[in-house]
Amino acid sequence: MEEPLSSEQQKQSYLAMLAALKVPSNIDQDFLYSTFLYTLEGAKNLKEEAAIVGSLSINAVQLTLYLVNEHIFYLYAHPDKKEADLVKDPGYQQFLASVSLDKYFTNEHLAFHMGSFASRYNPSISTMNLYLNFILGMLSRYKNNDPKETLIVDIMNKGFQMAKCVSSLLENGFETEAFSTWRTLHENECILQVIVKYGQPVIESYLKHMKYGMAFRGSLPTKEETDATFVEIKEGMRAVDLKSKDMKRYIEYGWLLGVPNVMQIEGFKFNFRDGVERVAGLSTYSKVYEMSSEIAHSSPLLIYSRKNYFYLITILNLYESFFRLEKIFSSLYMSTVAKEEQDRYLKMRSLYYGELLAIYDYEKKRFAALTSSAKKIETPNEDSGGSDE
Repeated sequence: MEEPLSSEQQKQSYLAMLAALKVPSNIDQDFLYSTFLYTLEGAKNLKEEAAIVGSLSINAVQLTLYLVNEHIFYLYAHPDKKEADLVKDPGYQQFLASVSLDKYFTNEHLAFHMGSFASRYNPSISTMNLYLNFILGMLSRYKNNDPKETLIVDIMNKGFQMAKCVSSLLENGFETEAFSTWRTLHENECILQVIVKYGQPVIESYLKHMKYGMAFRGSLPTKEETDATFVEIKEGMRAVDLKSKDMKRYIEYGWLLGVPNVMQIEGFKFNFRDGVERVAGLSTYSKVYEMSSEIAHSSPLLIYSRKNYFYLITILNLYESFFRLEKIFSSLYMSTVAKEEQDRYLKMRSLYYGELLAIYDYEKKRFAALTSSAKKIETPNEDSGGSDE
């Protein structure tokens, strides 16, 4: 049986934890340790007084993070206060401990949770998250935020980030919010599809219209550059017979003019549905996109919605968007990394891509059952939600 740590060993262990958590070294570490011990004593008293927290354990890392962040925020919010004075004030230590304990118990143990149809451990979510984490990790190695060179990587990266956001909302029971977020993911993937398909001319057009957007928002460095850019915008609008009232549409969607003969495409307009989505070849999603837009604009559909329906329609559209994004990522990744990295990705793909397809097929069947009058879907109660945990 191991001997208990001495007081000094416990302190050194705690200081090592602060270092691992990357707590700024200029923050008084001794004060944090003494406040942590003081907070633990407060927790014991609280457990004796409140039965609801009596059986709850204390996670030292989480409690420390609350303490550290409360202390740092207080210093930032009160520049007239000196840490050297605060650490000597018992009242401040009591305040810090009280606030941190309140937030720790409420947020970590007593938080309100929406009923959800899939926890983070459900394969529909966990497999997607595994794949997204892998891809986002790989994309983090690429140069970014230099639109002239990294536009495709930047758009792709944002797409996978949005996919992870949708997944997170679903696992936490926010189905309608996830569906409205998918709308932005779909816009992202459509832009990416067009740029990848038509290449450099469209990239140059997109970058030009990025500058137009900056001019419209007054973000260019000088008035002279802004004025010159507006002259260019108006000339471009005249060339395609657009009026002054159409300026914002031209700025947002005029980059599509980089697509060969785009004006000859039947039904083409300078908007998302009849422009970007149509050119991307994804017009079959226009009805779903329209429904998602209703959610995004807080229609009654947002407030009075069936959780199970929106879970399923969102997970299906998330998977479909992911499959398209992954295809583009795979092509880029396999052409830019060494064979060892290629083999690693192919191994991961062989293990989990098939599982994603199987999950997608399963969720499609659930959705078909839900929307069929002849069947009833086998899921938790549609009003209250459920949990796989």
